[in-house]
Amino acid sequence: MYGLTAVGGTAVGVATLPLQFFTGNFITLAIAFFLLAIVAALLGARGVAGLSMEIAKWLVLIFLVLAVASLVL
Repeated sequence: MYGLTAVGGTAVGVATLPLQFFTGNFITLAIAFFLLAIVAALLGARGVAGLSMEIAKWLVLIFLVLAVASLVL
């Protein structure tokens, strides 16, 4: 994670961050939308509950595809 850069003949540690476009929060978001769907269903908001469940389902599918791809590659 740390690269060494020579400055004036001495080595200085510089923090380098990898580029990450997807941080892996898909499963966390899926759980949040699932909980939102449960609360909305208990309160009688069936439209919000259905939409939240669809979003959670897609996030879980994306998570699974990326997990399998990272294991294979």
